[in-house]
Amino acid sequence: MTMTNLRAGAGAAPIDHRMIPEAAAAIANGQHGDPFAVLGPHAVDGGVIVRVFRPGADSATVIEPSGSTVAELEPTEQDGLFSGFVPGRAGGQPYRLRYTHGADSWEEEDTYRFGTLLGEQDVYFLAEGNHYRLYERLGAHPTTMDGVAGTAFAVWAPNARRVSVVGNFNSWDGRRHAMRQRHETGMWELFVPGIGRGEVYKYELIGRDGNVLPLKADPVGFRQEMAPSTASIVDGLVQHEWQDAEFRSHPTDWQDREKPISIYEVHLGSWMRGDGNAFLDYDDLARELVPYVRDMGFTHVELLPVSEHPFYGSWGYQPIGLFAPTARHGMPEGFARLVDAFHQAGIGVLLDWVPGHFPTDVHGLGLFDGTPLYEHPDPKRGFHKDWNTLIYDYGRREVENFLVANGLYWLDQFHIDGLRVDAVASMLYLDYSREHGEWEPNIYGGRENLEAMAFLKDTNERVGEYYPKATTHAEESTAFPDVSRPTSAGGLGFHFKWNMGWMHDTLHYMQEDPINRRYHHHHMTFGMVYAYSENFVLPLSHDEVVYGKGSLLGKMPGDQWQKFANLRAYFGFMWNHPGKKLIFMGGEFGQVGEWNHDHSLDWHLLDQPEHKGVQRLVRDLNTMYREIPALHELDCDPAGFEWVDTANVEQSVIAFLRKDKQGRNVLIVSNFTPVPRHDYAIGVPQGGRWIERLNTDAEIYGGSNVGNLGGKEASEHSVHGRPFSISLTLPPLATIVLVQED
Repeated sequence: MTMTNLRAGAGAAPIDHRMIPEAAAAIANGQHGDPFAVLGPHAVDGGVIVRVFRPGADSATVIEPSGSTVAELEPTEQDGLFSGFVPGRAGGQPYRLRYTHGADSWEEEDTYRFGTLLGEQDVYFLAEGNHYRLYERLGAHPTTMDGVAGTAFAVWAPNARRVSVVGNFNSWDGRRHAMRQRHETGMWELFVPGIGRGEVYKYELIGRDGNVLPLKADPVGFRQEMAPSTASIVDGLVQHEWQDAEFRSHPTDWQDREKPISIYEVHLGSWMRGDGNAFLDYDDLARELVPYVRDMGFTHVELLPVSEHPFYGSWGYQPIGLFAPTARHGMPEGFARLVDAFHQAGIGVLLDWVPGHFPTDVHGLGLFDGTPLYEHPDPKRGFHKDWNTLIYDYGRREVENFLVANGLYWLDQFHIDGLRVDAVASMLYLDYSREHGEWEPNIYGGRENLEAMAFLKDTNERVGEYYPKATTHAEESTAFPDVSRPTSAGGLGFHFKWNMGWMHDTLHYMQEDPINRRYHHHHMTFGMVYAYSENFVLPLSHDEVVYGKGSLLGKMPGDQWQKFANLRAYFGFMWNHPGKKLIFMGGEFGQVGEWNHDHSLDWHLLDQPEHKGVQRLVRDLNTMYREIPALHELDCDPAGFEWVDTANVEQSVIAFLRKDKQGRNVLIVSNFTPVPRHDYAIGVPQGGRWIERLNTDAEIYGGSNVGNLGGKEASEHSVHGRPFSISLTLPPLATIVLVQED
């Protein structure tokens, strides 16, 4: 019996379930913007009208979940489109569908019988632009609706005429799973029954001009295919049983400027490789990297961006999948295990985070719904010439919400302890890397990007609100004021700022031949002029060992012995200078070649005593830095530092004191020439014996072993304006550290 012969009741006229031809054609052609208005169950008097679309099917039958037949649906003029009246059923009553094609028969759930996904509160917060856990609703979440297992999809595309989920499960046919638009927010949502974790998918969108756009990866996708493939993979939020409760409940607060912070910066893809130059997976890294960082005495590891990025050569700084740990090292759960392993070893994890720009790859965020959605629509503000990348529209509330939520996501789902925000300078200035006429001033006539400033402040405030132990670090290369001051005091709200000026000045000095250093003495001392204007990290980062810059060791002048001695002296100066510490991987053992992201570090160099010595020095510097309060307690307070001798330009000697809150002193003296200095008088504030705690020229580090074994007794002979002095032997190209004997 055909459905047109069924009646709502005895003597009643047949129920007309026919579709408007234009609507039927739009469904069949994939052009209908509101498929739920046509497909699925629609209540009428006496029952429901059911319409389904399954291209290639010859017949469609409504069946009970148990499998018994309810009613057959009539085919329409459009291939795969069926319609019919089912009497005696309510609109929310579950059913399934049975299809045939030739001799084949199969059953499916009807996607269009399921209700909405986003609740009223979600809609409200998304519309307001302050849904800071939007990743719990957007993206692809395996779930169960009405007892049926499947995946809930939600994506923002307010200017699209139609959005569909496509994948192997529907033969990448955008007509099959067109989504429901939530007009209040510009979101699109759909529950697709029968698919779960591991299913590959993308979004197919039709722009406002009616054209089908390139397939897009999920902006809130939690897992992506390994490059060069570009699809998202259904995975949901990370599933991991965390074992780091002790670490996270520890009273140590890394925001505390008085704590020792020594950071090992790592690119996971090239720290170490496996057989055949293969990437280590996250579990391999947990076995190899975690104990190494702990043994070396670093307090933190900082990971170059792990968000999925199609171009490996970008090192992660051109991300597409902001919510997806890169598949190059395994599953998201593997990354969670790596972070957990660091925490169980007592090591904090910082993550490079890139809200400053994103690539133009067609499957990414650019022109996502056919319009400048995530990027600023004005090329003067929405495009980076330097990197050929797009710039986010920080003034659009949905974009700011997306970015802030992404930063919080890593702190929440992966227990990350802090975010290092990349390229902050490029965000702060409207004229960044732009010539006259290529930028327009802000509403006050200035060059500051007020919207980016507001975004950065909001991010830092939200981090402080939701994750009060987490820290944020700014890579900001200009003199923009108050980067690391609280927003309540008019600052941007970061906890720390990279001291790029110190890095450039001191490296410039160290690259000079020692005979010429007398002319550049100020490069080693100028940093103290502004040392307390921000809470600084002293960075020797990856940027200093790429693009023809050579390695840290390679920058040092002289023969092989002098190169190593210079590097050791420099490390000694850096670790004792006010400011937290950061060094890029390989520098800690004197990597010879420039960093190559396609290969492992040259670990075989540790078979050579010179390299082993540098590594041992860095380990001992970290130990000393952590154990002696004077070397970290007042890092950001001028009360913790005094110059002793900056006037000896001719001999390139620099001496200073570090102090703790109890007034205990540590004396640091650097001799940046290859000439040992004997009976060198240094003024000290107190008498007694001063013990040489560390000497970068020690034999165990590969040095010549010139120094002050047993320490030196202070005499009441005033030098450098101090009541006491000690007579030291200054080893060549070395830094020595002396502490007062208890």
